Amino acid sequence: MNVQITDINETRKALTVTLDMGEVQGEYTSLIGEYTKQVSLPGFRPGKAPAAMVAARFGKEIKDEFKNRVIGKAYRDGLEQSKLEVLSLVDVEEGTIEPNLSAAIKLTVDVRPTIKLPEYTGIETKIEATEPTEAEIDGVIEGLRAERADFKVAERPAAKGDYVRFGYTGTLDGKPLDEVVGDKKIYAAAPQTWEEVEGANEGLLPGVSSQLSGLKTGDKKNVDVTFPADFAAVPALAGKTVAYAIEVQEIRERILAPLDEAFYKSHQVDDLDGLKAQIKANLTARKDYANRAAQRRQITETLATRADFPVPESLVNSERDGILRQFIEENLRNGVPQEKLEENKKELYENAGKAAATRVKVQLILAEIAQAEKLKVDEKDFNNWLMREAMRSGQQPQKLAKDLGKDRDQVRAIQQQLLFDKALDFLVTKATVITVTNKA
Repeated sequence: MNVQITDINETRKALTVTLDMGEVQGEYTSLIGEYTKQVSLPGFRPGKAPAAMVAARFGKEIKDEFKNRVIGKAYRDGLEQSKLEVLSLVDVEEGTIEPNLSAAIKLTVDVRPTIKLPEYTGIETKIEATEPTEAEIDGVIEGLRAERADFKVAERPAAKGDYVRFGYTGTLDGKPLDEVVGDKKIYAAAPQTWEEVEGANEGLLPGVSSQLSGLKTGDKKNVDVTFPADFAAVPALAGKTVAYAIEVQEIRERILAPLDEAFYKSHQVDDLDGLKAQIKANLTARKDYANRAAQRRQITETLATRADFPVPESLVNSERDGILRQFIEENLRNGVPQEKLEENKKELYENAGKAAATRVKVQLILAEIAQAEKLKVDEKDFNNWLMREAMRSGQQPQKLAKDLGKDRDQVRAIQQQLLFDKALDFLVTKATVITVTNKA
């Protein structure tokens, strides 16, 4: 066997692996022997048919498998002799592969780049204080009371926090919206809908909630609604100002649930102090989690800027395709038309490529740090992931493990991600932490 290495760029190599006639013939002879042992032909006992007859009967199958075996041998032996740390096989040029002939296989591979690790301990990270404020605790209590609120009919003008039931009909430049919105008729007219007056979250028609204050049951009013320039649900309305004629049908006042024994019991506490203590613990845990996520993000951003090396193209392309696929699926689920995505295809492609390059770069750095720090993924790490994934997906852990046992590539991908996470958690423990004042 002979191996020649040609540099295409810093992370891509071409290996020309030449197997001599004996090596090629050895693969063929071994394959014919396996077929002869396994198959049965009329007039011969199992495993006793002549090799020539077996070769003639299963010619196509043997030819395909023979080529795969020769290529596989060339790949394995080429990597062993070249000592390259291959990350992905990009292309194979098989040439002529026949018994009793030598074979030259050209393999294009992407290899792990040489990485000079930057200083990775003591990275500065900023976190927020985890001690909840009284205002935050009170806000949660009000939210809990709102969840159990009662809504009573109000015989007065609508005020902030009330819920108003009204019907509406829209026009654009004097034309009925039915002619504009296609199958999204809800944006054209509806016999009734509910909206919170000056609510924190926008309803179906942006800006309407701020125009309901002061109206009484039976009142009619014309309101203007300007849709966002990037309004994807109905692109024809994007950036347009629509006139809606509304008629108020009912006003209801939200009455918060009282802080009484029944309320406390529903939250497994005895009194207000117990409820505040429970909320404080939950808020602290939530802030701890948010801080850790923020530290991880800050560390990856710092690593990406501190290290400079080329990233393998095939890894970037694969990551980019995954980002695009996820982005498109999420947008389609959220009602963004396919045509809208096609309009921004070039920009989406470029942005996904940049994000992918950064993500691959960080992963390569984390893998290098894991090696330097001798971090490993053990059985406990994998079992913990298995339990979390089983809970998330609603599957039985045993079934999930059995399914994964059939897909080695997926198992390797999971183990690799667990290693990245372990390296990142290690860096968090070694980071310099600066606590900043809670945001107002």
